[in-house]
Amino acid sequence: MLYPTMRRDSWLPEVFNDLFNIDYMPKANATAPAINVLEDEKGYKVEVAAPGMKKEDFSVNINHDGNLVVKMETKQEKKEDDKKMRYLRREFSYSKFEQTLLLPDDVDKEKIGASVADGVLTVNLPKVVKEEVKIARQITIG
Repeated sequence: MLYPTMRRDSWLPEVFNDLFNIDYMPKANATAPAINVLEDEKGYKVEVAAPGMKKEDFSVNINHDGNLVVKMETKQEKKEDDKKMRYLRREFSYSKFEQTLLLPDDVDKEKIGASVADGVLTVNLPKVVKEEVKIARQITIG
């Protein structure tokens, strides 16, 4: 039977190595952002938590099946340009998220809008406005 190997860094206590350097354990930062979905009489609102992200980091579209697809992707590299220093550990930050939401039949797909403010992507999904046709006519008494 094969067991996963664990790396040992000599300057860190062994307890920390066992907790943080297990190769077969997924990284803790690989989580999906929180999503809120609200509804009122005029439409729906989807809110996606996205702290620190800019408008350019998002893509929102309707796919061929008529579903809403929200994508987020950002890359950040932490660099230090001090020539007297050498890296013992260099961290790259990369976040990617994609969520497909099935839209209700009453959403007006031509009027969907999105905006980013205060770390939240908001997608507005207005409902189709159904105009009630009132028919006025004379009723014949028989």
